[in-house]
Amino acid sequence: QVQLVESGGGLVQAGGSLRLSCVVSGSTISINDVSWYRARELVARITSGGSTTYALSVKDRFTISRDNAKKTVSLQMNSLKAEDTGTYYCNADLVTRASWPTFQNYWGQGTQVTVSS
Repeated sequence: QVQLVESGGGLVQAGGSLRLSCVVSGSTISINDVSWYRARELVARITSGGSTTYALSVKDRFTISRDNAKKTVSLQMNSLKAEDTGTYYCNADLVTRASWPTFQNYWGQGTQVTVSS
């Protein structure tokens, strides 16, 4: 069974850093775009080719990256602000043996980030 497993959330003071990870577990054929969302808003996205997109509110503070061999996408969050507080969800378009050749969209369970001011 394919799942997105997030980790790395926690409580941090304003100005601090956290690193979120999203691991794709289970058998997959292809991983396309992977994104992080907060409150249904896109925070960052990375394509299969490595192109990145960021929300204006996090640009120059957050960095999204992927390790295809480890099927992991990370979100490095620096200079955190109170308004970054929320539940962060990983979202990915995946091709599995069951869905081949079609991409299916998956969501993780979310990881809580709390930034104290």
